[in-house]
Amino acid sequence: MALLSHSSAFSRVTALAARRPVHSAFAWLHGNPQKIMDWQRQLVCIPAPLHGEQARAEWLGRRFSEAGLSSIEIDAISNVYGILPARSLPPESTGPVILLSAHLDTVFPRETPLQVTLEGDRLTAPGACDNGAGLAGLLAIAHALVHAQFEPPVPLVFLGNVGEEGEGDLRGMRYLYAQTALGGRVAAHIVLDGAGADGAVTQAVGSWRFQISITGPGGHSFTDAGTPNPIAAMASALAALAETPLPGEPRTTLNLGTVRGGTSVNSIPESAQASVDFRSTSAEQLLHLEVALHRAVEDAVERCNTQARDAGSTSKGPLLFSITRIGDRPAAGLADDSPLLEALRAVDRHLGLRTDLRLGSTDANLPLSLGIPALSMGAGGEGGGAHTLSEWYSAKDRELGLRRVLLLALAMLEWAAEA
Repeated sequence: MALLSHSSAFSRVTALAARRPVHSAFAWLHGNPQKIMDWQRQLVCIPAPLHGEQARAEWLGRRFSEAGLSSIEIDAISNVYGILPARSLPPESTGPVILLSAHLDTVFPRETPLQVTLEGDRLTAPGACDNGAGLAGLLAIAHALVHAQFEPPVPLVFLGNVGEEGEGDLRGMRYLYAQTALGGRVAAHIVLDGAGADGAVTQAVGSWRFQISITGPGGHSFTDAGTPNPIAAMASALAALAETPLPGEPRTTLNLGTVRGGTSVNSIPESAQASVDFRSTSAEQLLHLEVALHRAVEDAVERCNTQARDAGSTSKGPLLFSITRIGDRPAAGLADDSPLLEALRAVDRHLGLRTDLRLGSTDANLPLSLGIPALSMGAGGEGGGAHTLSEWYSAKDRELGLRRVLLLALAMLEWAAEA
């Protein structure tokens, strides 16, 4: 598809912002801050844990219908879709679409007490900002455009997706792009995630996560002394892994996340488990860490088994291990000459904002890894306490952030229609 020059992108945005339907959409955003906050308060009262997003998807689907979107659908894994159709294309068109999405799920288990308080423009609740802000912003853009009777040149798809947080491993995005016909039509993808009105995540930090399991025969701490110990082997492996040298550039991190195992203080355990998280903007560095993980575990298990054999304590059997990948967020990046990035810079210039490009791990990782222009941005306002029970969101400057999202989406609709 064609590139945009700096001047043509800014000219496009300036012309878009001058159109009467865009003024009408801006007026709707300006006149409905309480309605947007009411949606946000309602949705954070609905639990949305990993693999438990269905109720929130149904709520969002009803709001899509109220907004006036068409072709509303909840798919097999609880992604929910609504479409603002193109003005001159038949419903059965298979041409390009622009995708605007926000994730439904939170990090909190279903049984988490959802204490929700709203004081003025400040909402406090688990998930109030991540991703209450993104979902409320998604609804606000849909309502504003329908109210303005805006007719896009290509369809604008609104999506509330599952599986962004933690071990969700981007399953909503994976399903969209691998299992649906819509996935093959996305020309550009804008992700709404949390608060903010000037930043954008354009460099996707890759994340590989592994579950390590070491098992053995176990036994009594005294009578079976010398039997190889899974916890001892795990501790040795993790200590060795933690000493792995990490480069300063590209930024690469290693985290030992969880360790568990054993039955009692006077029992040789039968098993030990641990989980680790590797992150980098470089797939090569992630592979390097995976190799280091396998080497550390294999060496530790072999050392414990050798010690047991030398002591004549292997009659009950050796230690065994397994390493399972439980998460794979691909590393990727938005090219500096991407039309999407050019359009974002033009929008920010028009609104008098500084474009702050960042690293992050978001739903945008998946489309970026497929070569699809994508970024993740805030839906305006301010927030803090992410992933805690006291998470909060303030609607201060939400309108500016939503104007930014709206103009960027419209600029990409025009680009997709002409490319």
